[in-house]
Amino acid sequence: MSGGVDSSVAALLAKSEGLECAGAIIRLHPNAECGEPDARAVAASLGIPFFVFDFSDCFTERVIDRFIRAYEEGRTPNPCVACNKHIKFGRFLEKALELGKDCIVTGHYARAERDGAGRDGAGRYLLKKGADLSKDQSYVLYTLSQDQLARVRFPLGSLSKAEAREIAKSAGLYASGKRESQDICFVPDGDYVSFIEENTGEPMRKGRFIDTGGNYLGENRGVACYTVGQRRGLGLAMPYPPYVIEIRPEDDTVVVGGGEMLYSKNLHAREINLIPVDRLDSPLKARVKIRYRHVEQPATVWQVGDDELRIEFDEPQRAITKGQAAVIYDGESVIGGGTII
Repeated sequence: MSGGVDSSVAALLAKSEGLECAGAIIRLHPNAECGEPDARAVAASLGIPFFVFDFSDCFTERVIDRFIRAYEEGRTPNPCVACNKHIKFGRFLEKALELGKDCIVTGHYARAERDGAGRDGAGRYLLKKGADLSKDQSYVLYTLSQDQLARVRFPLGSLSKAEAREIAKSAGLYASGKRESQDICFVPDGDYVSFIEENTGEPMRKGRFIDTGGNYLGENRGVACYTVGQRRGLGLAMPYPPYVIEIRPEDDTVVVGGGEMLYSKNLHAREINLIPVDRLDSPLKARVKIRYRHVEQPATVWQVGDDELRIEFDEPQRAITKGQAAVIYDGESVIGGGTII
């Protein structure tokens, strides 16, 4: 529980189902908006026990360190995916089971359902989009395993955000007026470059801008300051609007070019997870998202190794970015995904 609307309403709905509930908050990082007083107040108003779990060491190792390393290696990470995989549905679920609980309940806008049509008769758990597509969070949950999906409930999956707020208001929950949480909770001011410098104790190592022909254009502030597709903040006077086309951390080089050079039809992804199947034995026609706000697009997906997917879009996509997640959908169901390499 964060003390916000979504987790508070999830707790209320779980208790309303007659479940024996306890609330918990996770301490992740000193800069993260913890919301402990608000969460504790909501738990008290619901009459349920309340726990505080300090997972800061695990969060630093599994999320923050990887976040920093990705930028240093010229990738653009999605820390919410890593946090869900390792913390919220990893360490937190483990702790709940240690305490004798049967499942965890979260305020994510997604749905977990059992498919009874499996080849073995038992079926598999499926991850589906939330009914409110404007709030759907299935993209950042694609890493969930069958064991995790079997032990999670998403009470808000069938609700809209407006409905969740109305439930909170009607129940008199303090959280009903609380603002939305930050995109990156451990970088509250959004200045991830300063965050990296503070945590590594080193200033950004400057490098060079070049064009696609290898011509020197000027000095860059450090490869971690840029992401593929970036236009603003380059400080380059060019005869055309320049965009970041490629990042080469091995020699601190940022390649820029015209916007038309950002388009590509192909990507490879690793660290893959598949939900309704163990493996893709044949090409799959599906729809794929390459970032959280991307509108999923038609594509063909091949599994080309034990831990690698090749994806070819029907039409070129703008700024396919290493480090982001490629998530595969069949209608409202998540097939799986992986990290773009």
